[in-house]
Formats: sequence, structure tokens, C-alpha cells
Amino acid sequence: MKSLFLIILLLGLVVVLRAQELPSDDIEDLSGTWFAKAIVCDKNRPDGKKPKKMFPMKVTALEGGDLEVTITFQKDGQCHNKKFVMEKTEEPGKYTLLKSKKAMYIQKTSVEDHYIIYSECKHNGKSHRKGKLIARHPKENPEAMKEFQEFARSKKFPAENIFVPEQTNQCIPESE
Repeated sequence: MKSLFLIILLLGLVVVLRAQELPSDDIEDLSGTWFAKAIVCDKNRPDGKKPKKMFPMKVTALEGGDLEVTITFQKDGQCHNKKFVMEKTEEPGKYTLLKSKKAMYIQKTSVEDHYIIYSECKHNGKSHRKGKLIARHPKENPEAMKEFQEFARSKKFPAENIFVPEQTNQCIPESE
């Protein structure tokens, strides 16, 4: 009887420990406004090709765990919004863009309200990868930046490919 009790106790402990190892599904935590704090790409972009300003993005959790993302960007002095849906997959933290089937991974950092979004896709036979540190506020956080640099290093991104865009809350066209 004691051995049966010990076996049940051990099995329960294993189940609890395994549940702690699995990433939690923080889908509700992702809804809201997010700021891009740092970006890394597999290609070193010339300075003229890097985004000078980054606007906050809005994330809305949809039924079934999908995410609707609205980004704002400036092109030819005009403000533009673009919406896309990230479809949740069976793999925790993995999403696909519905139109392109681009793989997107969202991982929580150890710093509160900071996440890393990692994407990889093939376009015209070439592989493209990008990582982005996002936060709920535009304030700098050295601890989050250090963790992002470690992430970039683990994915074999060159350190010189990390850049920090200027944060802006408004999309105001620049005067010519």
C-alpha cells in the first residue's frame, strides 16, 4: 500500500514538474499596444534601409488563440496601417501568417512586459530571419536588451545587425 501511494505521489510530482516546463499560453497578455525596442535581421541592412522610426503596434487576441496585429508605417510621407492575422498552431508560441504561412514565434522574456518575436520564411528560394524585442512601453530596459542580444547570439545573428529604432507615438509625415 505504501509503495502504491509513493508511486501515485511521484507520478503527480512528475506531472506538476512537466507542466511547469511547458511554456504557458499567455495569449491574453499579448492584447494591447506594443513598442519595438530592438530589431535584428539575418542581413545587415544599409543605414538608409533601416526603419528610422517605429510606431507602436496593436495586438488583439481573437477567438481560438489567433492574434490580429495592426502595424503603422510611413511611406512616401504618408501614414499607412496594415492588419494581419497570426494563426495559432499546435506548437506553443508558434504562429503562422495566414496569407504567407510565414512561421512566427513569440517567446516571453524574463523581463516583465517584454517579448521576443522571431520569424523565419523562404522567399524566392532564400531564407529570411528576423527577431524583434517588443515591450508595452517605450522606456529603455538594459536587462531586456541584454536578453535580446543573447537571443540574437543563440540564433547566430551578427551582433552588428542589431539596431534600436527611434520610438514615436504619432505618425506625422515629415515635411519636404
